[in-house]
Amino acid sequence: FPMFAMHEYAQTAALVVAGIGGFTSIFAASMGIVMNDIKRVLAYSTISQLGYMMLGLGAVAYAAATAADHHTYEHLLEIGFAVGMFHLFTHAYFKSMLFLASGSLQHSTGTFDIRLMGGLRKYMPWTFVIFLVGSLALAGIWPLSGFWSKDGILLHAWDYTPAFFWLAMVTVFMTAFYMFRTIFVTFSGEYRGGDPSGLHGEHHDATPHESPFVMIGPMLILMVLAISSGWFGAYGFMGGHEHGFFDVFMHPGLPLWGLLTALAGIFFAYAIYGAKWISNEAIGRVFQPVYVLWSRKYYMDDLYEDVIIRGLLMGVIFKACAWFDDNIVDGIVNGLASLTRGIGGGLRKVQTGQLQEYGMAMGLGVIVILAVVLIGFYS
Repeated sequence: FPMFAMHEYAQTAALVVAGIGGFTSIFAASMGIVMNDIKRVLAYSTISQLGYMMLGLGAVAYAAATAADHHTYEHLLEIGFAVGMFHLFTHAYFKSMLFLASGSLQHSTGTFDIRLMGGLRKYMPWTFVIFLVGSLALAGIWPLSGFWSKDGILLHAWDYTPAFFWLAMVTVFMTAFYMFRTIFVTFSGEYRGGDPSGLHGEHHDATPHESPFVMIGPMLILMVLAISSGWFGAYGFMGGHEHGFFDVFMHPGLPLWGLLTALAGIFFAYAIYGAKWISNEAIGRVFQPVYVLWSRKYYMDDLYEDVIIRGLLMGVIFKACAWFDDNIVDGIVNGLASLTRGIGGGLRKVQTGQLQEYGMAMGLGVIVILAVVLIGFYS
């Protein structure tokens, strides 16, 4: 931890890491809420979870920077590293499983757009179970792996930096909401898609179908790990004390609050997209500016296109490169050509076509050579 090793800047570095991590987790999760491409939902979820890991690391590192002795400082840094890496460890299993499951959905429906899916639970039961388990793990539901790794971040954020704890709780709610929004839109209701153009290939059926075992098998292996990989606990992951499996019920506290927050996110997703007690269209009208902001990805693509591409690259760098090419590169090439042409023009004047002039020049040349040889011989 090079930044955290600089004791005079350790607190600032830890706050920067935790702050950027917390901002990133909410920033990316908000975009995942409104995406309709299932790959983009998972991609923004991945960005959000990476920010969540950095929040955990920075929160504990901030406490380490205020430690009274070096031993406590090193111990807290180890805890920060453990909780961040432990969530990365468990996240690898259920997120890779979710990406493979999205590929299974595309294989069956010919699209990644969840609006063109729906009702797939009865057509693809194995993919449904796999996607459900992965979403529960990502949401942090007991006793799946994501519960234990998220619990570690929440617990230590509350112990050392309560402000970042609340950022983490917002992320927990948003994560559960967008994952179960995806589940209810994709697997409940009636099938809304189809492949009338046959773009999916000759093997594609008129109705969705379950993927073959060669695709389901690897996901089942990952599902086992998505369930069980968190049972080591953050300290067990680092070779120390392990979690008690039922500690969440014997000593509920913060783990229970995190679990209830995730369940609240699932409930709101069910109310809007599952039971449809609340109109999705009505929410969209009420919060239209927010929806537009999130669906346009905070206008980051527009900013990148207008400022970076058209403004900086095309407006400055590309013009500078064009000037360099026209004036330096082409200038050197054209200059050499002009120099060669000038030398050739000068030499062309010497070629008169008169034999007597050539003979005179040869005679003068012989005289000069003889003079040089004689001077050198006698000297």
